[in-house]
Amino acid sequence: MISVAKVQRRNAWRYYVRGVAFGDGRRPVGQALKDAQEMAGLPPGVWRGRGLAALGLTDGQTVTERQMELVFGESRHPDADRMERELLDDGADPETARLATVLGQPIEEIEQRKQTPLIALDFVFRPQASLVVLWALGDERTRRVIERAHERAVAATLRWLEDEVAETRWASGRQRAKAPALVVAAFRHYDNRDGFPLLHEHCLILNRVQRPDGSWYALDTVRLYKHIVAADTLYALEMTTEVCEELGLATVPREVTPGLRPVMEIVGVDQELIDWSSTRRRRIEDVLEGVTDDYVKKHGHLPGERARHGLAWWAAQETRPDKKTPRPLDQLLAWWRVSALLKFGQRMVDGLLQRCRSAGAAIRARVRPLVDTALATVDVAAIVFTVRGVFSRRHVLAEARRHLLETLRGRAYVPGIDSHIADRALERYGRQLTVPQKGRRTPAPDQLSYTADFAWPIRWWIAGTDGKPPRESTRYERARVASLTLQNAIRAALTAQPARAEAPAAPPPTGDHDQAAPHGVDHPGRVAAQTPAQRAAAIHAHQQAAMPQEYLEGRTTDPATWMTSPQNLAHLAALTRAAEARGRTVEEQADQTKHAHQAKQAPAADAQQQQHHTTQPNQNKGAGPDR
Repeated sequence: MISVAKVQRRNAWRYYVRGVAFGDGRRPVGQALKDAQEMAGLPPGVWRGRGLAALGLTDGQTVTERQMELVFGESRHPDADRMERELLDDGADPETARLATVLGQPIEEIEQRKQTPLIALDFVFRPQASLVVLWALGDERTRRVIERAHERAVAATLRWLEDEVAETRWASGRQRAKAPALVVAAFRHYDNRDGFPLLHEHCLILNRVQRPDGSWYALDTVRLYKHIVAADTLYALEMTTEVCEELGLATVPREVTPGLRPVMEIVGVDQELIDWSSTRRRRIEDVLEGVTDDYVKKHGHLPGERARHGLAWWAAQETRPDKKTPRPLDQLLAWWRVSALLKFGQRMVDGLLQRCRSAGAAIRARVRPLVDTALATVDVAAIVFTVRGVFSRRHVLAEARRHLLETLRGRAYVPGIDSHIADRALERYGRQLTVPQKGRRTPAPDQLSYTADFAWPIRWWIAGTDGKPPRESTRYERARVASLTLQNAIRAALTAQPARAEAPAAPPPTGDHDQAAPHGVDHPGRVAAQTPAQRAAAIHAHQQAAMPQEYLEGRTTDPATWMTSPQNLAHLAALTRAAEARGRTVEEQADQTKHAHQAKQAPAADAQQQQHHTTQPNQNKGAGPDR
């Protein structure tokens, strides 16, 4: 998972130099960063990214404290001291020498406009909780596999950001250029603030990139923020796949919040072990549950994606403990093992990896490393449309990677199939909403907005548990129903009869289910004589086996089950009776008010009528003498 924070001019960069670079601890005042890291047994930070060559740095080179101060404190060249001395020796004035080492616009000019300069973005990469437990309690080989997979997944995500996302802009956004070379300082940490295991890495992405002409400009950080979810799913997919393939494991969905998307965890890692390691998460979830209930009571529905992020950030800040004293990894591993042994016993701790392999073998035996790209396209398009309504390619790409996570369950996949599924979903089911305007810049493909022409799924209510009131189904739950409905329609469309055995083999049909695409992974059971729908149904067994059971039956996908269960009927009947009672009370009060109002107006009406007859003396009389 990936979280993002800003590194700004004032004191934010000092926090990273003094704390983040020191294992999220509090470095003693006056002690050099290198000495403090060596005494605490912490790994030093390293430089990453393709933009290092322009700064005279190499990938994997150690990050020094002075470089941190120059790059992330002043947006200057990491070797600015030497460059400035050389310019001064050549006769340049101090101000000119200093400006020659600045990367892009000087910070002082930005501050003169009463703006706060954004120096960098802190991308924090951390694996799922079950992988953290395996890394903390596993043997040396298991830890090496997980750390190597984590490092490669981070590198793959950074490369994708450089290749597909990173851009620089100038002239108020009217001019843009690709920025395939980022400058990143990475710091690896091993524990959370409570001292419990939490393998994660801080990647400080400098908010300066070099244009083709050699000048330095700021990144389009808004574009980076928009692609965080797609980067998050890529990191999870890359790391989970490598670990599962190396160790023979598989994944299983774990529902964290009812109604929201589950987390794919390693099967065999007990929930008790996850709770043991996730001390910070438990406190955050306890606070988050309370604020979410308050949100539902106030607004009448579950918070959306943006509101959930805001509530989660607030809960994390409220439960954040003070900084700790960092300790070497070998001491942490020994302490974690003793803590787990005292709580769970040696049999549970020592047999963890074997249990995971046994459970994973059962899943891998029935989940083949195949992806039906046609059904994946339907699944991705239906879910994105139901959740968002209007979407872009980045949303479809993120959902395609989630689909691979959920259906392959840790099996290897063909590189590039995520992009292929996303492009097919937009091509087959997307309807472009963005209309290019004459005289204006043509929007990039990933800036286009789309929708789909699927039927909008109806809403339903889900019975509450633990004394909680019934809640409305979430968009994700309705999206799962919409996706499976479309997939069932495809599988049910088996109308054509297979060709006779003596008939010559027909050429492979084209359409939604053809496998002409380079990334399509076909199943050998498909025959050319079948229709596309028949071929889709013939190979769907492996994908059906890969889908978690909670998606295929029961609470998460069958609204009829929810509506007709005895508990739900009782809840709904009680709600109906309460609503009818309130309605009768309101009607009775309205009738009483009406009768009282009529009784009050009756005497006034009689008096008015009597006055009316009195003021007309010639009424009901004949014509006057003039007539």
